Amino acid sequence: MDTIAERYVKLVLAVGQHDADYVDAYYGPPAWKAEAERQKMPLADIRTAADRLIAEIPPAPAKSEELMLLRLEYLRGQLGALRARVRMLEGVKLSFDEESKALYDTVAPHHPESYFQATLDEIARLVPGDGPLAERYDAYRQKFVVSTDRLSTVFDKAIAECRRRTLAHVQLPAGEHFTVEYVKNKPWSGYNWYKGEFNSLIQVNTDLPIYIDRAIDLACHEGYPGHHVYNALLEKNLVRDRGWVEFTIYPLFSPQSLIAEGTANYGIEVAFPGDERLAFERDVLFPSAGLDPSQAPAYLRLRLLIDRLSYAGNEAARRYLTGEIDRQAAAAWLVRYAMMSPKAAEQRTRFFDTYRSYVINYNLGKDLVKAFVESRAGAPEGRWQEFVRLLASPRLPSKL
Repeated sequence: MDTIAERYVKLVLAVGQHDADYVDAYYGPPAWKAEAERQKMPLADIRTAADRLIAEIPPAPAKSEELMLLRLEYLRGQLGALRARVRMLEGVKLSFDEESKALYDTVAPHHPESYFQATLDEIARLVPGDGPLAERYDAYRQKFVVSTDRLSTVFDKAIAECRRRTLAHVQLPAGEHFTVEYVKNKPWSGYNWYKGEFNSLIQVNTDLPIYIDRAIDLACHEGYPGHHVYNALLEKNLVRDRGWVEFTIYPLFSPQSLIAEGTANYGIEVAFPGDERLAFERDVLFPSAGLDPSQAPAYLRLRLLIDRLSYAGNEAARRYLTGEIDRQAAAAWLVRYAMMSPKAAEQRTRFFDTYRSYVINYNLGKDLVKAFVESRAGAPEGRWQEFVRLLASPRLPSKL
């Protein structure tokens, strides 16, 4: 299996020569990366090699431990997604749902406009003013923007609290850490670049206004107990403890991403159950940002309603990428049904251009992870235990 795993890593690196976004993280032998750059294997050869490698993965022994069984399934699933990505790079056109199934091992549900209307009606009753609802909501949100001069302070406090809560339940490797950079001109709002050695670089995009709720969202999602913890635990438990070299590389367009994004989003609820998020935002983050703490409960209520509109983004992406609507119509859909500002909606369409059906990993991923963890957990502490077990295992989305 170790030989198969090594060949898998080298194939992922080979695809990366044709797709600059494909290799999200790599901390394996530098010589393997140099070899991939030197060889520049043709796509057809990569696809043939992937087919051959899938066929060579052995069936699970009769009395395999669960982790070994998951390893075998993981490699098959990841290689299948690699093969699909190669076909896309060769020019094969897949529908949105065909693509998400091939790359992420699942398909997001379809929702008509009527699915979102009840939530929009509820939001409308809570947002003051006249005129289009999206404009009213955008005007209301301006009261909750974190000013540039306070941004670092607010994020530092959010990160410290997310880390404190995570360390109460998760044993992290000694020396783990990350640094934060503030950047511009990106199609995403935040990104974790895992470097290996339990180290991440987290970038926060400041192109658009950053609202107070993004502090915990980004601190948890990109850091604790999200992407940073996920990658650190994989490196500690699977790469270092077991020598499974396939986890030194992370191909972005693969089933692994649904687990990564799903756990990162669900991790916010795990870290801040019940009313604990409201209490921390009201008592610590709002004052640090110079905002009125008495407004925190009302803002949270609206934010929870907005979260129920997350699947509107999937519908916009599906229709846009299949050619049913153009960029302008996709942005208008996001304004109308996802309650985004026009600038945020335009930024999101640029995300669609680059990452395509990847959008399902955030909301569907969270829902699948939440259902899986909570079906296996009992008491609140059990939820942490199942969550951490999932973080440190090579489970595929279809096995959730």
